[in-house]
Amino acid sequence: MPNYMIVDGIHVEFDQEKNILDVVRKAGIELPTLCYYSDLSIYGACRMCVVEDERGRIMASCSTPPKNKMVIQTNTPKLQKYRKMILELLLSAHCRDCTVCEKSGKCKLQDLAYRFGIKSVRFANTTVKKPMDTSSKAIVRDPGKCILCGDCVRMCNEVQNVGAIDFAYRGSNMIVSPAFERSIAETDCVNCGQCAAVCPTGAITIKNEIDRAWDAIYDPTKRVVVQIAPAVRVALGEEFGLPAGENVMGKIAASLRKMGFDHIYDTNLSADLTVTEEAAEFVKRIKKGQTKEFPLFTSCCPAWVRYMETKHPELMQYVSSCKSPMQMFGAVIKEYYREQDEMDDRQTFMIAIMPCTAKKAEAAREEFVREGVPDIDLVLTTSELCQMIKETGIKFNDQEPEASDMPFSLYSGGGAIFGVTGGVTEAVIRHVMDDKSSVALRELEFIGVRGADEIKECEIEVEGNPIRIAVVSGLNNAETIIQQITNGERHYDFVEVMACPEGCISGAGQPFNLRGGRKMRARGIYRVDKVAQIKRSGENPMVKELYNGILKNRTKDLLHVHYHK
Repeated sequence: MPNYMIVDGIHVEFDQEKNILDVVRKAGIELPTLCYYSDLSIYGACRMCVVEDERGRIMASCSTPPKNKMVIQTNTPKLQKYRKMILELLLSAHCRDCTVCEKSGKCKLQDLAYRFGIKSVRFANTTVKKPMDTSSKAIVRDPGKCILCGDCVRMCNEVQNVGAIDFAYRGSNMIVSPAFERSIAETDCVNCGQCAAVCPTGAITIKNEIDRAWDAIYDPTKRVVVQIAPAVRVALGEEFGLPAGENVMGKIAASLRKMGFDHIYDTNLSADLTVTEEAAEFVKRIKKGQTKEFPLFTSCCPAWVRYMETKHPELMQYVSSCKSPMQMFGAVIKEYYREQDEMDDRQTFMIAIMPCTAKKAEAAREEFVREGVPDIDLVLTTSELCQMIKETGIKFNDQEPEASDMPFSLYSGGGAIFGVTGGVTEAVIRHVMDDKSSVALRELEFIGVRGADEIKECEIEVEGNPIRIAVVSGLNNAETIIQQITNGERHYDFVEVMACPEGCISGAGQPFNLRGGRKMRARGIYRVDKVAQIKRSGENPMVKELYNGILKNRTKDLLHVHYHK
């Protein structure tokens, strides 16, 4: 007979559920939580998910394993009083300027206060106000809104292996802070923004640069060009009630035109450029035997590049010299409009719509400024674009899909799949594989590069040579791979790394979603590839035209980068 629990008088069977909370949710009851994420270790700090057993004992459901024939209640007078007291105490030490908070409307503390009918707070706020930390190019920290749930700490330490923030001091003096209360910019923060993604309040948020975008749009001396990353189109619709994974690129293009953008292009094109350049670099290293000691690491993810700079600077020589697709696109566009800008007495202002907060920091790097002009002038996240659409009053769901502009919106399926873990690898394999048949292309789906696994491996043959490949998402997993390579436990010729779990589809700039939503986003990405008439990046006619035009004798200058120490 299967194991079961009695939850509020309901018989609920359980098998693989690791805690009471999962069993309760299986019963169709949503217990309140502030510090619980299934992707992170169990902390049990907020105590909002408490339940009461038949003896009147109270326990945290997130940290208590289920037991056969266990009887619990989730809604009793004692629990109601307990939860309301916790909320009042949290609110008493919390900034309550909700209407001007970046997280307003999406704050879990705000939601729970409304859910439990907290209309007043009996306790005085004795917390010493601390200044906001705006030093980072990607995120903003507001200590006055921190509830000490520890979500950001566990994300930064467990998933990303960065350790830029942690708990400091004890008791009522406890805070979440970088060591010695330094600014976040003074730490080894990689700007991935995953701390902001899991923060339930407005204590860590994405740096908002919407005003700069409007200033550029309203400036008649600026030619405002926008590029949209592959992962944005399968996540933005969620903010407007559409299913996760639905491709809304056509609605995005229609909305951007109404907002006043001059030219709308697709980053998928420059993803094709990245594949072409990275594949060439990979094959060159293989022929020279340069992957025998260490593999070629991909360079598309700026958080990963920053991680290598801070944690393993001695390995930076093994990171591809290719710029990310965003930066390649910026360089190409600035060159494309250079002469026209001089004739029109205008300045091309390149805005990139990205799923990633680290792209904000990448765009600000000195390596991507040529002759005093940045390749990318401004990066907006998916969430910031959602906010701009709402500000404008555009009814997003009612928009008739429109095409992005030519000539820089022609792309292959290889460029489209960049937004999901394994996508870069698959695109490169498509480019270098000996067998170019449609049968071989379909078989690539099953060699091990697709799926949500954090570490994946596969082996292919290039020009008669066996090539070992690893695909990694999450920087802690990347560290595991690095240690295995260094210790001689593993050998790879090519390693793809994405800092965010499952790739760009779960970037911190996207509407927040957990594993189920990510899976649907990945499916949406692969559906874009399925209907693409061009499957391989090198077969994109626009890529060929760029190599014969703007990029002729200039690929090193425009498409590659040497990172400064």
